[in-house]
Amino acid sequence: MSNKPMPTGEYAVGTFTHTIYTDREEVLAPGTKRNIPVRVYYPVLKESVKGMDKVRYMSREMAQSLKKLMHAPINIDKAEAQGDNYSECYENASKIEGMKFPLITFNHGFGSYREANSFLCLDLVSHGYVVISVGHPYDAALCEFDDGTKTPLYKDAMKRQYEPMLPGMCAVLKLTKTKGTDRKLADKLDVLQYKYCKFIMSRIEEWIKDTMNAVDYAKEELSDMIDFSKGIGATGHSLGGITSYLLCLDNEEFACGTNLDGANFGNHKGKILRKPFAQLSCKANLRAETRVYLDHTEPVFQAVFDKMQHIAFSDMKHLIPSKLIVGGLDPDLAHEYVCKIHLELFDSYLKRTKDHPELKGCEMISIKEYQPDIED
Repeated sequence: MSNKPMPTGEYAVGTFTHTIYTDREEVLAPGTKRNIPVRVYYPVLKESVKGMDKVRYMSREMAQSLKKLMHAPINIDKAEAQGDNYSECYENASKIEGMKFPLITFNHGFGSYREANSFLCLDLVSHGYVVISVGHPYDAALCEFDDGTKTPLYKDAMKRQYEPMLPGMCAVLKLTKTKGTDRKLADKLDVLQYKYCKFIMSRIEEWIKDTMNAVDYAKEELSDMIDFSKGIGATGHSLGGITSYLLCLDNEEFACGTNLDGANFGNHKGKILRKPFAQLSCKANLRAETRVYLDHTEPVFQAVFDKMQHIAFSDMKHLIPSKLIVGGLDPDLAHEYVCKIHLELFDSYLKRTKDHPELKGCEMISIKEYQPDIED
C-alpha cells in the first residue's frame, strides 16, 4: 500500500467514525432497524498532528471481503509487517477552533465499502472541506460498526443486480454498444431499468435516506466545524454516484455534485437538474451515463477517462496492479485528474471562491461542458 497518494492541500486530515441509529425498518433484514456507519474527515492544522499515529487503513476482515468480491490482492500481513497499513489521517485530531468548512457527502459503490475512495476524500479535506463518507449496510462488501459488529453484503445482492440476471446483463451490454443521441440512450436505459433493475432502484432510495440521515447528524452534532450557508456538495462512485446525482436533482440543500462512473439508474423522469454537476466516465460505460446531460439549467461537465476501467475510480487503482481490471491510465495521474475536477467544481459552486471551473491541463482525458438546455 506504499503507493497511495498524499493529500495535496494546506491542511492535515482528522477523522472519526460514528454509527447513526435510525427508526427506519431494515428492508433486507426484517424486524431490525437500519443503522448507518459513517466516517467523518475534517481539516486540521498540520502542526497539531505532529507525533500522532495515523489511522489504520483497512481491517483484516475488510481485506478478506474485498478479496472475495473484487479479487483485490491486499496482503494485510505484509502491510502490517512493513508498517504500511495506515491512512494519511489522524484519529480525533484537534479541530481548528473558530473555523468552519463546507460539507461534501460521499457514497461508495454497490458491493464496495465506506473507505473505498479515501484518497479522494483526504485530498478534498486537505483543501478545506469536511467529508462524510456513508456506509450502506447489506449493500457494502462489509460494514464495520463502532460497537465491533460487522454486517456483510446481503447474500443475494449480486444475483439481484439484474432480474433475471442473464437477460439483464445482456441488455446492459447491448446498451453500452448502442449508438444514438443522449436522450435516446437515456430513454433506453429507463426502459431497461424498469424491466430488469427494480431491486437496484429500491436500494438507491435507501441510500438517499441514509445520506440524509448523515446530513441530519452533521447538522445536530458537527455545526461547530461545518458551514452550511452555501449548501452541501455530493459525490460518489458507481451507485453512489447515482445517489449524488439524485440528491442534487431532488434536494434543495445540495449545491452541486459529481458522479464517478455511475450508470443513470433511478427515478428522474420529468425532472430538471438545477445544480452544476460533473459526470466522470470510463469509455465503456459512456452510453449508460447520458441522463446527466439532459434537462438542466446550470452547466454540466463531462470527463471521459479513455484508459480507465470502472473500478479504477476508487482506491482500487492503487491497490490492484492488473491493467485488465483497472485500466492502463497511470494511477497517480488518474487520481490527480479526479481530484482536480472535484476541487474545481466544489471551489466554484460550493465554496464559491472561483467564478468557473478551470479544467485545463488534463491531457489524458477529454472534458466537455454542456451549457444549460432549459431556461430556469
